[in-house]
Formats: sequence, structure tokens, C-alpha cells
Amino acid sequence: MKRFRRHGQESQRDRLKQDLYQFNKTVEHGFPHQPSALGYSPSLQLLAIGTRSGAIKLYGAPGVEFMGLHDENAVVTRVHFLPFQLELVTLLDDNSLHMWTLRAHKGVSELLEIGRFTLTGPPGAPPSVTRVTSVLAHSSGELLLLGTEGGHVFVVEVPGFRELEERNISLDQVANSVPEDYIGRRNLEHVETLQENPVDPNQVVIGYGRGLMVVWDLEKHQAVQHIPATQQLESTWWTEDGGHILSSHSDGSYCRWTVGGQSSKDEEEKSDIPYGHFPCKAISKIVQLPTEEGPPFLLFSGGMPRASYGDRHCISVIHGKTHVALDFTSRIIDYFVIRDGPLHTGDPGALVVLVEEELVVIDLQTEGWPVIQTPYLVPLHSSAITCSHHVSAIPLKLWERLLAAGQLQITHYSPKPWPITGGQNLGQDPPQRDLLLTGHEDGTVRFWDASGVCLYPMYKLSTAGVFHTDADPNDNMNQCSEGEWPPFRKVGCFDPYSDDPRLGVQKIHLCKYSGYLTVAGTAGQILVLELNDEAAEQTVEAKIVDLLQGQEGFRWKGHTRLDVREEPVLFPPGFQPFALVQCQPPAVVTALTLHSEWKMVAFGTSHGFGLYDYQQKNSVLVKCTLNPSDQLAMEGPLSRVKSIKKSLRQSFRRIRRSRVSLRKHHVTNAAKLQEANARLEAELAEMELAPVQRKIEARSSEDSFTGLVRTLYFADTFLSDSSHNSASLWAGTNGGSVFAYMIRMPSVEHRADEPITAHPAKEIQLMHRAPVVAIVVLDGHGSPLPEPLEVAHDLARSPDMQASHQLLVVSEEQFKIFTLPKVSAKMKLKLTALDGSRVRRVGVAWFGSSRTADAGESGLVVLTNQGDLNVVSLPSVKMQVQHPCIRREDVSGIASCVFTKHGQGFYLISPSEFERFSLSARNVVEPRSLVEVPANATAASKRRAAPDGASADNGNARRDDADTEVLQEIQKSLEGEPTLS
Repeated sequence: MKRFRRHGQESQRDRLKQDLYQFNKTVEHGFPHQPSALGYSPSLQLLAIGTRSGAIKLYGAPGVEFMGLHDENAVVTRVHFLPFQLELVTLLDDNSLHMWTLRAHKGVSELLEIGRFTLTGPPGAPPSVTRVTSVLAHSSGELLLLGTEGGHVFVVEVPGFRELEERNISLDQVANSVPEDYIGRRNLEHVETLQENPVDPNQVVIGYGRGLMVVWDLEKHQAVQHIPATQQLESTWWTEDGGHILSSHSDGSYCRWTVGGQSSKDEEEKSDIPYGHFPCKAISKIVQLPTEEGPPFLLFSGGMPRASYGDRHCISVIHGKTHVALDFTSRIIDYFVIRDGPLHTGDPGALVVLVEEELVVIDLQTEGWPVIQTPYLVPLHSSAITCSHHVSAIPLKLWERLLAAGQLQITHYSPKPWPITGGQNLGQDPPQRDLLLTGHEDGTVRFWDASGVCLYPMYKLSTAGVFHTDADPNDNMNQCSEGEWPPFRKVGCFDPYSDDPRLGVQKIHLCKYSGYLTVAGTAGQILVLELNDEAAEQTVEAKIVDLLQGQEGFRWKGHTRLDVREEPVLFPPGFQPFALVQCQPPAVVTALTLHSEWKMVAFGTSHGFGLYDYQQKNSVLVKCTLNPSDQLAMEGPLSRVKSIKKSLRQSFRRIRRSRVSLRKHHVTNAAKLQEANARLEAELAEMELAPVQRKIEARSSEDSFTGLVRTLYFADTFLSDSSHNSASLWAGTNGGSVFAYMIRMPSVEHRADEPITAHPAKEIQLMHRAPVVAIVVLDGHGSPLPEPLEVAHDLARSPDMQASHQLLVVSEEQFKIFTLPKVSAKMKLKLTALDGSRVRRVGVAWFGSSRTADAGESGLVVLTNQGDLNVVSLPSVKMQVQHPCIRREDVSGIASCVFTKHGQGFYLISPSEFERFSLSARNVVEPRSLVEVPANATAASKRRAAPDGASADNGNARRDDADTEVLQEIQKSLEGEPTLS
């Protein structure tokens, strides 16, 4: 009978787990790492980005997002949408072509790969014969033209990827039609470009690498015209009226050729080198678009004077007498122009540019051509991310004040709405307002709306204004000045360089109820800030705190502290600093917490911890935790203990950027390069001490950084006896020590003038000296204590102060419950030591039931150094679920992880992207979008896009019908019927 009862209890518990826990990776926020290709569908109004890791991402209206991943670990080199259809084709650098479609399933669209294809040449032919160098998706939506390295053009039927051999255009056919005086001088080389005649779809221009362009008639299967350019060809553009072809070349020139003329020999004189007679870089792409009234827009990338501006990444826009060279922050991948009007045939509306580190959209209709703010694809890494902090359920008043402060920062953006509007966002409105705060290397804190699928920028706080920094007075030297040539204009916000690495933000804590924020940095600085709706001029005085407490024999060998500005500083509306604590030695702040009800901030470094009363601006407590044998803690390299560990790859990229900039500022950047190399050496040393390699056995008290403070925690609990509760501060160190201090708070009436005192109450030394990662006090019901002011705002029940409280100490190796106030061990859960698992991140979360609105339970969310996610129940400390989440080799990703209060989390999958995940069955944020077939799509395309189950026919039969229809239409075109038009 007992066995059946136990079995029933286990089944009930399993059902409860299913109601509470469900693991999903839901959406990726930020900018794709290492983009390599760009595509756009005017009919679907969808943007596509391919990456060097083989990912393909689609974006439409805000909230409309899709992602696919090629099985091959290859670079996506081209992305082409089939006109007026839901299909797109990708080309990889392994020469394979892939067909993708957006197919409806249960009311939402899914991005699916439906076919792949590789060109095969005749037996014994070299690979160059079939290596694809150019792709044209024909306007019929039924043909792909593939130009190759060998000079051939292959015609392929889509979506079935069937080569139409009889329609192929061989190099011999073209060569035989070229005038002898041209072919005798040079060979044609590869197919560089393929362009369709906008007026006559039967005509395409084939551009060869050496410069020759051939207008080819697809229906008559013959050359119509030869354009014998003499310079290496980079790109072509067929004007909208079909009357001219523009070609751009490797010497920085472009030419305009008349189509349909008898001879093109005299037309070389029409070539133009926009940026002078000195050697120029190639114009890699050229576009010309008409306007209803006035001159056309001419856009081209590159063409800069090689010696003076060869390192610039520019797109020049010329409209009448207006000429601007848009100077981007990183290498240009590709660009396109969105046109106005229902059929997207009106005036140019927006220029969309994909560069290596961001997406920039320029409004071409507003005077001054301002930038349009992006609602997604924002470069999170415009300055390198150094830490993160998530705050759930933001009160409306704070949210509106943040938005208002943020709006004042974006007045230079275009008022025009976001121009990419494809698809329908079917996701429900977020149940609450959530903030993600990211700290950055340049001393900024960015506030993001993390409530939904889009991570939207709300507000940016800069802490640099408080200090004197090493800012370069010539930072704005790249801005366009009157009469300058070329007429540069800097665009984009990616800026990886920091004025002073000591500004880097390491810890953030925001109280959503009071509007107080504390920010701690790399050089031991702790700022306390308050939200103000008006600009204010004020002086911020530093309170120096000596964490060494006069200990002799130690000499700090690290960086100096930042110099605080003595004169008043004008702070804009938003968060404004009113108190500053400066730790001595100025080491990286490793722990930080804020109690806005008590108006206190606790902070810790590798030398000790302190308590600061920001109402009276007094230091309440200083405790040195430094081990006398710990010399490493006195060396203080900038990056040895920073909270987000940069990967080696990022360091090399930073050095590489420094070397590029070295050509511009020899003296300044020589110092930056030296600093980057020093930082790399420090990071190499840190990687050698990587936590994944820690030994399993007990740690020695002489291990490095045993005094480093890992966690700080405020609690109103029982320390002296079981009948008198008091305010307390708890601190956990890297050497397995836990310190508890009792805080005597004056009465409310005397809070402003009576000093606060703190006295040591308890000290625990864990047996194995494992680093203490987190401390939590549980009330009489076994629930975690509420946040400061949470009860006062009626958002949490009062903690149970009748029954005994318990202390949960989470070390890297185990979860241990102690009784309070006696601090005697009650129970523990050990993390397995067999595979070297160590706790890396811990958060308290509420898991609501997916079936019952009021049901749920609290739990600990735990991330290990193996990349596994666990949920541990409270107060029983039992393992509930375990899921692999992050690769164990991804040290940066594990170190960057941040949990929410409702069972979700974020971690960096690259310097510019957060992966969002959920362990909660109730709280899931994921894209739910529908993209419908354009009105003028072919019947076959509509059939392919039909949702599953939309027809009573068998699915295979439906696909067969679609394929048959496509074959019939292709057959008609082969028989000469005018289906191409």
C-alpha cells in the first residue's frame, strides 16, 4: 500500500513539475554576430541577414522575427528573396544553395528549409566552372540565374532546384559573340554581376570581371549588345526606364552606358571618378533611383582616395547639389533602398545599410537625411558589455519617467516611423514591464525594454561626466566641416574605444520603488544616483573608504583612482549622481547591493567590504578581508576579476581595431595598442585560473583572492535571539567565509541626524572553503524575504516573523541551510563533484503554475560552470529539474548570465547578442508572427504557403500538385510563351 501511495505522490509531483517548469530558448536579442549577407523583399517587407556561422535571420515589423540555421557550418554569402513569394534562397561559401520558406503552422509562420542544391559541371571540369559568384532571382519568381567563376551562367528552376541545361549561357557562346578586337586583348574572367532589365524581363546584363558587359536575351538565347568597359568591373545597375546601365569599377570610377545603341565605343568618355584624380578604392556597388520631381538619387559604396581615406567605410549619396559621404563605424556588408508607395515604386524613402557591427537606416526624405532609430538589431556592444542587471515588474510611474528622459536623448533621430513593416506580430502584450540594464566599458549604463520580443533602447546613463577622463579632444575630427572634401558625415553608434578603461561599469543595482540606482566601476568607484525629471547642476564629493584598515606591508600596484571633478557638473534629466564612494585601493568592485528603505549601500572588492549611509553620506562599516599571503589582490590588473570575462577572441579583435586606427593617430593609438596588449596578457593569466579548472578537494586558506567579496545581502532577521529581529548585512567571500553584522537603525524621526552603527554578530567558515556565491534568508514559512519597499507597495506579503528564520548559504559546491539565530547546520544539497560542477550564477525566482493562476512556488535558479541550468526547491533544497543550456567552453556566456524574478534569463552568445531562455511554464517570451502570401504571388507559391491542415488533401499530394504546377509553368516558358513578363 505504501508503494502505491509513494508512486501516486511521485506522479503528482511530476505533474506539478510540468505545470511549473519548462525549458525553452526563446529569442535572440541584439545584433547578429559577424553578419555576411543582406537581403530584402519589397513585396513582403522583410529584411534578411545571413551570418558567418550559417545563421539566417528575418525581420519585419517590430516583434516579427524568424531564425534558421544551416546544417553546414559555412558562411552565408548571398540572400535573395524570390519576388512576390514566401521563399528565399541562400548561397553558402561551400557553393551550396538552400531554399527556405515561411510556412504557416497552427496560425503562425515558421522558417523552414525545403531544399538544397549544388551545381555539378561536366566530368573532369575544374571546380571554378560551377563555383557561383553571382545570383539573380528572376522577377518571374520561377528562375534563378547563377553566374560562376568559370564565366558560365546556369539557369535553375525554383523552388525545385532543377537545372535547365538548354537555357544555360556558356562562356563560349558569349565569347563567340564578342567583337574580336576586344576578346583578343583579354579573357572575360568570372561573372561579377547579373542584372535584369526593369522594363523587359527577357533581358539581363551579364557583367564579367575584366569589364565586359553583355546584354543577353533569355527568350532568343542570344547577345543583344556588348559594352566593352576597360576597367575591372565591380557592379552594375540598370536604370528604371531601361535606357541606361551604370557600371562601377575597381579604380573608383563609374560609367553610364546607353542600352540599345549601335556602338558603345565612345561611351567610355562618360566615366566619372567622384573623388578626384589620385588613386581611389573600388566602388563596390552603385544604385540610381528616380524621383517623381527633381533629379535622381545616386548612391555608391567605396571610391575613396586610397592614400588619404582608404580606411573609411563610406556610402556616398548624391541628390542634385546635395552630396554626402556617409562614414560608417565598421565595414559595409551591403545596402538597399526602400521606396515609398503601395507598390514600392515611388521616391526613395530610406537607405538601409548593414555594416559589420550595426544596422543603420537613413531617412532620405527628411531634410538633413537623419538616422531612423531601430526598434531591434540595436548594437548592444556599441561599447563592450561588462555586466547586466534585470528588474521585473517596473511600476508605471518609473517607466514613464525613464521614457521621458530617454526621449530627450533621441531628438536628433528622424520622426519617420520604422520603414520595415512586414508580417503580423501575433504575440500578446507583455503582462508586465521589465528592464534589462547593461553596464559598459565606457562607463555607460543602458536601459532596455525587455518586456517583449524586441529589446528596445529606452535610456542611456553616462557616469563619465563625474570624472576627469583621458578623452581625446579631437574625437569629433571626423565630422563634416564646411567646405570639406570628401563631405564626410559620421553615422552609427558603434564605438568600441573607451576614453578610460577605469570607467568600466562592473555592478548595477536599481530599486524600482524608490528610483535609487547604484553603479560601481573598475577603479573602486561607487555612485549613488536618483531619478530627476529636470536638469540639475551639482558637485559630487567623494567619500574615501580605506578597505585595508591601515594594514602594513601591502602596496597597491594597480591603476590609480579616477579624478573627481571639483567644479559643479550639469546633469541632464534622468539619473543624477548625488553621492560617491571611492574604495582604496581602487580595485574592481566585485559585489554591490542597495537597501533603499534603509538608505544604505553595501559594496565589496578583493580587499574587503563596506557599508555606506547615503542619506547622511557617512561610512558606517569597513571590514578588511584580505589574506596576508594574498599578494595577487594587490596587483590589480584591470581585467583579472571583472564580472564579465572577455573572451580571447574579443581581445584580439580589439587589438586588431587598434592597429587599423594606428594609421590615423600614430601617437594616441600607440598607447591604446600597448594598453590592449597589457589587457590581453592579464586576460591570458585569468584564463589560466579559469574556474572550470578548479580542484575538487578542499581549498587552502592561502589560495589567491580568498578575501575577494563575492556576495552581499541585506536582511531583517534574528541574529541575537529568536525574539528580537534587527537589520543585518551579510557578506560572503571567495575563501568560504560568511560575515554577519547587526545594524542599529535610529528611529524614523531621528534617521537624518542620528548615526547608524554596525556590529559584528556572526562568522561562518565553510569546511571546504569553497567560494560563497549567494546568501538568502528564509522567513518562518520558508520563503525568501521580500525586496526592500516591496511590502510597503502591497506587492508582497509581509514576511513571517513568528517562526524561526533560516539562512541559506550557496557556495560553488553546495547549498546549505542553517537555523537562525544559532547558525547550526540543518540540511544541505551537494552539487556533484565528479564532473567538476561548480555553481556560477544563482537567482531566486517565482514559478507560477501554467494551469492555476494563483498557484506556484519559489525556487533557486542555478547555472553551473558546465552550462547546466538547475532549479532547487525552497526551503527543502531538493533538485527539481536540470537542463543543458550553455556550452561549458563558453566561459564568457556563463559569466554573463542574469536571471529574472519569474524564471527567465539572458546570457551573451556573442559580444553583440543575448540569448533569452525560460525555465517557467507560465512566463515565456517568444516571437509569434504570421507572414502572408503577397496578393500578386503565383498560385503555386500560395499553395506552398498554405497552413498545415488547411486542406483535406494529403500533405504529399498537396506538394506534388504544387510541383506539377511549377513544372507546367516552366514548360510554358520553355515553349516560348511570355510567362516571364
